[in-house]
Amino acid sequence: MDSAASRTAQSTSSLHQISDLTVTVVICTRNRPGDLRKCLGAVAALTPAADEVLVVDNSGGSEETARVAQSFSVLYTVEPRPGLSRARNRGLDESTSDIVAYLDDDACPDKHWLGLLLEPFADQHVAAATGKIITPDSENCGGLQETPRVLNNKVPQWFEIATFGGLGLGSNMALRKAACAGSIIFDERLGRGAPFQIADEHFAFASLLSRGYTVVYLPTAIVYHPPLTRGTIEQETRNSIAYWLLLFAEFPHQRADLVQFLWRRFRRKRLTWARETQEPGEIINSGWRVQLKAGLRALLLFLRTKRPKRR
Repeated sequence: MDSAASRTAQSTSSLHQISDLTVTVVICTRNRPGDLRKCLGAVAALTPAADEVLVVDNSGGSEETARVAQSFSVLYTVEPRPGLSRARNRGLDESTSDIVAYLDDDACPDKHWLGLLLEPFADQHVAAATGKIITPDSENCGGLQETPRVLNNKVPQWFEIATFGGLGLGSNMALRKAACAGSIIFDERLGRGAPFQIADEHFAFASLLSRGYTVVYLPTAIVYHPPLTRGTIEQETRNSIAYWLLLFAEFPHQRADLVQFLWRRFRRKRLTWARETQEPGEIINSGWRVQLKAGLRALLLFLRTKRPKRR
Protein backbone atom coordinates (compact mmCIF):
# COMPACT_ATOMS: atom_id res chain seq x y z
CA MET A 1 0.00 0.00 0.00
CA ASP A 2 1.48 3.41 -1.00
CA SER A 3 1.74 6.25 1.50
CA ALA A 4 -1.29 8.17 0.18
CA ALA A 5 -3.49 5.08 0.35
CA SER A 6 -2.15 4.33 3.81
CA ARG A 7 -3.02 7.83 5.05
CA THR A 8 -6.50 7.53 3.53
CA ALA A 9 -7.04 4.19 5.25
CA GLN A 10 -5.85 5.57 8.57
CA SER A 11 -8.11 8.63 8.22
CA THR A 12 -11.11 6.42 7.39
CA SER A 13 -10.35 4.20 10.39
CA SER A 14 -10.07 7.22 12.70
CA LEU A 15 -13.38 8.65 11.50
CA HIS A 16 -15.01 5.28 12.07
CA GLN A 17 -13.62 5.09 15.62
CA ILE A 18 -14.89 8.60 16.40
CA SER A 19 -18.34 7.88 14.96
CA ASP A 20 -18.62 4.87 17.26
CA LEU A 21 -18.11 7.03 20.36
CA THR A 22 -21.07 8.43 22.26
CA VAL A 23 -20.83 11.79 24.02
CA THR A 24 -22.60 13.58 26.86
CA VAL A 25 -22.36 17.35 27.26
CA VAL A 26 -22.43 18.26 30.95
CA ILE A 27 -23.32 21.81 31.98
CA CYS A 28 -22.75 22.64 35.65
CA THR A 29 -24.92 25.53 36.82
CA ARG A 30 -25.92 27.40 39.96
CA ASN A 31 -28.76 29.94 40.05
CA ARG A 32 -28.20 31.32 36.53
CA PRO A 33 -31.20 30.18 34.47
CA GLY A 34 -30.81 33.00 31.94
CA ASP A 35 -27.22 32.07 31.16
CA LEU A 36 -28.15 28.40 31.10
CA ARG A 37 -30.86 29.03 28.51
CA LYS A 38 -28.35 30.71 26.17
CA CYS A 39 -25.86 27.90 26.67
CA LEU A 40 -28.43 25.20 25.96
CA GLY A 41 -29.51 27.08 22.84
CA ALA A 42 -25.95 26.94 21.54
CA VAL A 43 -25.63 23.26 22.50
CA ALA A 44 -28.84 22.49 20.60
CA ALA A 45 -27.21 23.90 17.45
CA LEU A 46 -24.07 21.72 17.67
CA THR A 47 -23.02 19.80 14.56
CA PRO A 48 -22.73 16.91 15.24
CA ALA A 49 -25.18 16.85 18.13
CA ALA A 50 -24.46 15.30 21.51
CA ASP A 51 -25.99 11.93 22.32
CA GLU A 52 -27.24 13.37 25.61
CA VAL A 53 -27.08 16.67 27.49
CA LEU A 54 -27.02 16.73 31.29
CA VAL A 55 -27.56 19.82 33.44
CA VAL A 56 -26.04 19.48 36.91
CA ASP A 57 -27.68 21.95 39.30
CA ASN A 58 -25.10 22.71 42.00
CA SER A 59 -27.66 24.12 44.45
CA GLY A 60 -30.37 22.64 46.60
CA GLY A 61 -32.44 22.37 43.44
CA SER A 62 -34.06 25.19 41.48
CA GLU A 63 -37.48 24.93 39.89
CA GLU A 64 -36.58 27.64 37.37
CA THR A 65 -33.36 25.84 36.38
CA ALA A 66 -35.28 22.57 36.08
CA ARG A 67 -37.84 24.26 33.81
CA VAL A 68 -35.10 25.60 31.55
CA ALA A 69 -33.61 22.11 31.24
CA GLN A 70 -37.05 20.64 30.56
CA SER A 71 -37.74 23.23 27.84
CA PHE A 72 -34.75 21.87 25.92
CA SER A 73 -35.65 18.23 26.69
CA VAL A 74 -32.32 17.56 28.39
CA LEU A 75 -31.48 15.61 31.53
CA TYR A 76 -31.44 17.38 34.89
CA THR A 77 -29.87 16.34 38.18
CA VAL A 78 -29.01 18.05 41.46
CA GLU A 79 -25.68 18.03 43.29
CA PRO A 80 -26.61 19.82 46.55
CA ARG A 81 -23.08 19.93 48.00
CA PRO A 82 -21.47 23.18 46.83
CA GLY A 83 -18.36 23.06 44.68
CA LEU A 84 -17.70 22.85 40.95
CA SER A 85 -15.58 19.71 41.36
CA ARG A 86 -18.50 17.93 43.04
CA ALA A 87 -20.82 19.01 40.23
CA ARG A 88 -18.35 17.81 37.60
CA ASN A 89 -17.90 14.48 39.37
CA ARG A 90 -21.68 14.07 39.53
CA GLY A 91 -21.93 14.73 35.81
CA LEU A 92 -19.24 12.16 35.12
CA ASP A 93 -20.98 9.58 37.31
CA GLU A 94 -24.43 10.06 35.78
CA SER A 95 -23.44 10.31 32.13
CA THR A 96 -23.99 7.19 30.04
CA SER A 97 -21.59 7.99 27.19
CA ASP A 98 -18.03 7.12 26.24
CA ILE A 99 -16.95 10.78 26.29
CA VAL A 100 -18.06 13.48 28.73
CA ALA A 101 -17.65 17.08 27.52
CA TYR A 102 -17.97 20.03 29.91
CA LEU A 103 -19.23 23.59 29.49
CA ASP A 104 -19.80 26.43 31.93
CA ASP A 105 -23.40 27.63 32.07
CA ASP A 106 -22.38 31.10 30.85
CA ALA A 107 -20.38 29.76 27.88
CA CYS A 108 -21.49 29.23 24.28
CA PRO A 109 -19.71 26.71 22.06
CA ASP A 110 -19.08 27.22 18.37
CA LYS A 111 -21.38 24.92 16.40
CA HIS A 112 -18.41 22.74 15.32
CA TRP A 113 -16.91 22.62 18.84
CA LEU A 114 -18.01 19.14 19.80
CA GLY A 115 -16.96 17.41 16.59
CA LEU A 116 -13.50 18.95 16.75
CA LEU A 117 -13.08 18.17 20.44
CA LEU A 118 -13.91 14.51 19.79
CA GLU A 119 -11.29 13.98 17.08
CA PRO A 120 -8.34 13.18 19.41
CA PHE A 121 -10.32 10.36 21.03
CA ALA A 122 -9.79 8.20 17.95
CA ASP A 123 -6.52 7.43 19.75
CA GLN A 124 -7.31 5.07 22.65
CA HIS A 125 -4.46 6.58 24.68
CA VAL A 126 -6.15 10.00 24.77
CA ALA A 127 -8.04 10.49 28.04
CA ALA A 128 -8.85 14.21 27.76
CA ALA A 129 -9.08 16.98 25.18
CA THR A 130 -9.43 20.73 25.63
CA GLY A 131 -10.03 23.69 23.36
CA LYS A 132 -9.61 27.43 23.06
CA ILE A 133 -11.67 29.92 25.08
CA ILE A 134 -12.41 33.32 23.56
CA THR A 135 -13.61 36.21 25.72
CA PRO A 136 -15.03 39.58 24.56
CA ASP A 137 -12.03 41.53 25.85
CA SER A 138 -9.29 39.32 24.46
CA GLU A 139 -8.67 37.14 21.45
CA ASN A 140 -7.53 34.31 23.70
CA CYS A 141 -8.11 34.37 27.44
CA GLY A 142 -4.71 33.01 28.32
CA GLY A 143 -2.30 33.08 25.42
CA LEU A 144 -2.15 29.38 24.64
CA GLN A 145 -0.39 28.48 21.41
CA GLU A 146 -2.32 28.39 18.15
CA THR A 147 -1.11 24.89 17.28
CA PRO A 148 -2.31 21.66 18.93
CA ARG A 149 -0.44 20.36 21.96
CA VAL A 150 -0.19 16.62 22.62
CA LEU A 151 1.07 15.84 26.09
CA ASN A 152 1.98 12.63 27.91
CA ASN A 153 4.24 11.86 30.85
CA LYS A 154 7.20 11.19 28.58
CA VAL A 155 7.33 14.85 27.53
CA PRO A 156 9.82 16.96 29.50
CA GLN A 157 8.09 19.37 31.93
CA TRP A 158 4.78 17.54 31.48
CA PHE A 159 3.85 18.00 35.14
CA GLU A 160 4.23 21.77 35.24
CA ILE A 161 2.54 22.15 31.84
CA ALA A 162 -0.48 20.17 33.05
CA THR A 163 -0.78 21.68 36.52
CA PHE A 164 -0.11 25.33 35.69
CA GLY A 165 -2.32 26.09 32.72
CA GLY A 166 -0.60 24.64 29.66
CA LEU A 167 -3.60 22.53 28.63
CA GLY A 168 -6.52 24.93 28.72
CA LEU A 169 -9.41 25.32 31.15
CA GLY A 170 -12.32 23.20 32.34
CA SER A 171 -14.97 25.32 30.64
CA ASN A 172 -13.88 23.69 27.38
CA MET A 173 -12.83 20.09 27.91
CA ALA A 174 -13.84 16.47 27.37
CA LEU A 175 -12.85 13.31 29.23
CA ARG A 176 -12.92 9.62 28.30
CA LYS A 177 -15.13 8.08 30.97
CA ALA A 178 -13.38 4.70 30.98
CA ALA A 179 -10.05 6.41 31.77
CA CYS A 180 -11.63 8.05 34.83
CA ALA A 181 -12.96 4.82 36.35
CA GLY A 182 -11.81 3.93 39.83
CA SER A 183 -10.79 7.38 41.02
CA ILE A 184 -12.17 10.83 41.79
CA ILE A 185 -10.95 12.87 38.85
CA PHE A 186 -11.91 16.30 40.20
CA ASP A 187 -10.52 16.80 43.71
CA GLU A 188 -13.31 18.32 45.79
CA ARG A 189 -10.89 20.65 47.58
CA LEU A 190 -10.31 22.48 44.30
CA GLY A 191 -12.39 24.68 42.01
CA ARG A 192 -15.04 27.34 42.41
CA GLY A 193 -17.10 26.91 45.58
CA ALA A 194 -14.43 24.68 47.17
CA PRO A 195 -11.89 25.60 49.88
CA PHE A 196 -9.02 26.22 47.44
CA GLN A 197 -11.12 27.83 44.65
CA ILE A 198 -8.63 26.99 41.93
CA ALA A 199 -7.32 24.55 39.32
CA ASP A 200 -9.62 21.52 39.58
CA GLU A 201 -9.22 20.80 35.87
CA HIS A 202 -5.42 21.08 35.97
CA PHE A 203 -5.28 18.56 38.81
CA ALA A 204 -7.49 16.23 36.75
CA PHE A 205 -5.21 16.50 33.70
CA ALA A 206 -2.13 15.73 35.79
CA SER A 207 -3.86 12.74 37.38
CA LEU A 208 -4.67 11.24 33.99
CA LEU A 209 -1.19 11.94 32.63
CA SER A 210 0.46 10.37 35.67
CA ARG A 211 -1.40 7.14 34.86
CA GLY A 212 0.07 7.00 31.34
CA TYR A 213 -2.71 8.65 29.33
CA THR A 214 -2.43 11.48 26.79
CA VAL A 215 -4.13 14.89 26.90
CA VAL A 216 -4.60 17.03 23.77
CA TYR A 217 -5.21 20.78 23.41
CA LEU A 218 -6.95 21.86 20.18
CA PRO A 219 -7.18 25.60 19.41
CA THR A 220 -9.80 24.96 16.72
CA ALA A 221 -12.38 23.71 19.28
CA ILE A 222 -13.74 27.09 20.35
CA VAL A 223 -15.97 28.16 23.23
CA TYR A 224 -17.06 31.78 23.78
CA HIS A 225 -17.04 32.91 27.41
CA PRO A 226 -17.63 36.17 29.34
CA PRO A 227 -14.56 37.84 30.85
CA LEU A 228 -12.97 35.60 33.46
CA THR A 229 -13.19 36.99 37.00
CA ARG A 230 -10.41 36.88 39.57
CA GLY A 231 -10.23 37.54 43.28
CA THR A 232 -7.96 39.94 45.12
CA ILE A 233 -4.23 39.38 45.07
CA GLU A 234 -4.45 38.16 48.68
CA GLN A 235 -7.08 35.56 47.74
CA GLU A 236 -5.20 34.52 44.62
CA THR A 237 -1.99 34.09 46.59
CA ARG A 238 -3.63 32.03 49.34
CA ASN A 239 -5.40 29.78 46.83
CA SER A 240 -2.25 29.28 44.76
CA ILE A 241 -0.10 28.35 47.75
CA ALA A 242 -2.77 25.94 49.02
CA TYR A 243 -2.83 24.39 45.54
CA TRP A 244 0.96 24.00 45.58
CA LEU A 245 0.73 22.22 48.94
CA LEU A 246 -1.92 19.88 47.55
CA LEU A 247 0.22 19.06 44.51
CA PHE A 248 3.20 18.36 46.77
CA ALA A 249 1.08 15.98 48.86
CA GLU A 250 -0.77 14.20 46.04
CA PHE A 251 2.05 13.77 43.50
CA PRO A 252 5.05 12.55 45.53
CA HIS A 253 6.94 11.39 42.42
CA GLN A 254 6.77 14.90 40.94
CA ARG A 255 7.84 16.85 44.03
CA ALA A 256 11.26 17.67 42.64
CA ASP A 257 9.68 18.94 39.39
CA LEU A 258 7.24 21.09 41.37
CA VAL A 259 9.95 22.64 43.55
CA GLN A 260 12.13 23.34 40.52
CA PHE A 261 9.24 25.00 38.69
CA LEU A 262 8.33 27.23 41.64
CA TRP A 263 11.99 28.13 42.19
CA ARG A 264 12.31 29.21 38.57
CA ARG A 265 9.16 31.29 38.80
CA PHE A 266 10.23 33.03 42.00
CA ARG A 267 13.49 33.84 40.24
CA ARG A 268 11.29 35.32 37.48
CA LYS A 269 12.53 32.98 34.79
CA ARG A 270 10.41 33.02 31.65
CA LEU A 271 8.38 29.94 30.80
CA THR A 272 9.41 27.89 27.80
CA TRP A 273 5.83 26.87 27.01
CA ALA A 274 2.57 28.76 26.41
CA ARG A 275 0.00 28.75 29.20
CA GLU A 276 -3.55 29.69 30.08
CA THR A 277 -4.65 31.94 32.94
CA GLN A 278 -3.65 31.70 36.61
CA GLU A 279 -0.35 33.41 35.85
CA PRO A 280 1.47 33.76 39.21
CA GLY A 281 3.45 36.85 38.19
CA GLU A 282 1.34 39.12 40.39
CA ILE A 283 1.79 36.71 43.28
CA ILE A 284 5.54 36.64 42.88
CA ASN A 285 5.68 40.45 42.75
CA SER A 286 3.16 41.03 45.56
CA GLY A 287 5.75 41.57 48.29
CA TRP A 288 6.92 39.40 51.13
CA ARG A 289 4.25 40.60 53.60
CA VAL A 290 1.42 39.51 51.32
CA GLN A 291 3.19 36.25 50.53
CA LEU A 292 3.90 35.46 54.17
CA LYS A 293 0.37 36.25 55.33
CA ALA A 294 -1.19 34.31 52.46
CA GLY A 295 1.23 31.43 53.00
CA LEU A 296 0.22 31.04 56.64
CA ARG A 297 -3.46 31.17 55.72
CA ALA A 298 -2.92 28.63 52.94
CA LEU A 299 -1.10 26.24 55.28
CA LEU A 300 -3.90 26.43 57.88
CA LEU A 301 -6.51 25.97 55.16
CA PHE A 302 -4.69 22.97 53.72
CA LEU A 303 -4.25 21.30 57.12
CA ARG A 304 -7.89 21.67 58.15
CA THR A 305 -9.41 20.66 54.81
CA LYS A 306 -10.16 16.96 54.69
CA ARG A 307 -8.78 14.90 51.85
CA PRO A 308 -11.68 13.40 49.84
CA LYS A 309 -12.12 9.66 50.02
CA ARG A 310 -10.76 7.82 47.01
CA ARG A 311 -12.93 5.29 45.21
